[in-house]
Amino acid sequence: MESLAADLRTMVRTPLTDAHVARIRAIAREEVVAAGVELFSLGRPLDRFLYLLEGEAEAVDPVTGGRYGGGATLGPGQFVGDIGFLTGANNMLASRTVTESRFLVVDRAPMLDLMSQVPEMSDIIVTVLAARRRRLIESNDAGLTLIGMDRDRDIRAIGAFAARNRIPFRTLDLDGEEAEDVAATCAIAREPAVIFGKDHVIADPTPRKIARLFGLDLDLDATETHDVLIVGGGPGGIAAGVYAGAEGLSALVLEDATIGGQAGTSSRIENYMGFPTGISGADLCWRGEVQAMKFGTRFAVPRRATALETREDGTFCVTLDDDTTTCARSVVVATGVQYRRLPLPRLEDFEGAGIYYAATEIEARFCKNTDVVIIGGGNSAGQAAMFLSRHANCVHLLVRGDTLADSMSSYLSERLEADEGIRIRYGTQVAGLEGDDRLEAISLKGPGVKPGDDRIDSRALFIMVGAAPNTDWLGSQVACDDNGFVLTGDAVSQDSPFATSLPGVFAVGDVRAGSVKRVASAVGEGSVVISKVWDHVARLRDS
Repeated sequence: MESLAADLRTMVRTPLTDAHVARIRAIAREEVVAAGVELFSLGRPLDRFLYLLEGEAEAVDPVTGGRYGGGATLGPGQFVGDIGFLTGANNMLASRTVTESRFLVVDRAPMLDLMSQVPEMSDIIVTVLAARRRRLIESNDAGLTLIGMDRDRDIRAIGAFAARNRIPFRTLDLDGEEAEDVAATCAIAREPAVIFGKDHVIADPTPRKIARLFGLDLDLDATETHDVLIVGGGPGGIAAGVYAGAEGLSALVLEDATIGGQAGTSSRIENYMGFPTGISGADLCWRGEVQAMKFGTRFAVPRRATALETREDGTFCVTLDDDTTTCARSVVVATGVQYRRLPLPRLEDFEGAGIYYAATEIEARFCKNTDVVIIGGGNSAGQAAMFLSRHANCVHLLVRGDTLADSMSSYLSERLEADEGIRIRYGTQVAGLEGDDRLEAISLKGPGVKPGDDRIDSRALFIMVGAAPNTDWLGSQVACDDNGFVLTGDAVSQDSPFATSLPGVFAVGDVRAGSVKRVASAVGEGSVVISKVWDHVARLRDS
């Protein structure tokens, strides 16, 4: 299966050519740095590009202060940094000189301009920086430490947010010796906690606080007007961000949870063109995010839109969940849908403590040595069942109807039926939930439930049913159908299939009424809509 970046060998050495270095030298300044000097500290903005001419530099383990990974060093011809350089995010790994070293130093903005002019050089730099992020994610020596994720739902929420937004982190068992050592170093009680670096304890940790540590939650300038504001960071929104940036539009993508949206939680997508061995939704969307960032599109996470306002000059202002506003000449609504919360007794008691709405590596940790129950008959539920069957004792897929033919791709339903670790239970629904502090058992009902087979001991229930559009923030300004999906094209007498009833506001992907609920369709719509966005923005500029 395809992964999010090139393999680790790419990190070792992918040299820029002499011609590339000459182009860098033309806009750079030379700096000599003494041995042992920190080049980037953990959490510092990646605002410079450092190309090593002479000497040696090393990555620094954020916990021990020693050399990271036992051999993470750079020599002449290599460069310092991480993929966050594309957006000016904060550094996820400190670095320092080993010996006196000489660098070519270029500030971020002119370096990005040069990269846009020399795509071959840009490809090398982006590939290496992405491979380094992959190395960080795969290691267990990151700058963010989560203690007690298996016991605390708030810590689990941060772990899920970090994993889906490609923030490297390590986890420690609350009862382990290392957790005891960290607690002693930080002078805290031995309890669930989030530590940044060696001893910075995050008080009352939330995903928003973690995002700010790493520069993902941008400080938005209310006086700045973007060409296009893309609300939603799923496949449609990311594709719109790629094409907007490529066409020279200033674009900002807002996402209220994690880049990738619902598609980002899919463990394996096999029917997306170009990936014959499959790719996870998170990896596919992360590749798209990097591509959009390369073209200058910015992402702000987690930021939720709460209201839309149209100004007299034709620009739009979106109010966010922290009461800040950001404005643009056009808006692309790509907020997608979310799984419905079923009217189950004690649902809220177990959300994050046995009930989940995504099936990724984070959730899979809590599925070992237990039966798992999944509610749903669509592709997402099927992919989750295939993925979780590698971790659980048995996966029970509950389907309300008597067939999967109308809701699931045939290749996937055939695999489910052939997998001995998956039991498809037609005509079956959840009747009740049992447990004290966390889910312990699930009772069943329905015509498919036989006497004596109406209860499953389980610590994990995945709800993947229904599709509720995220459109409340649009108010009455944009026409929607009776189910809340945005009406576009002929339905509102517009010449573009993605134009809404409000000129300058467009909708793509699952949130659009009548759309095909597939990743490829959302990507296509996000790509095509930008031509109409460009036309609208050009008219505003000319008026």
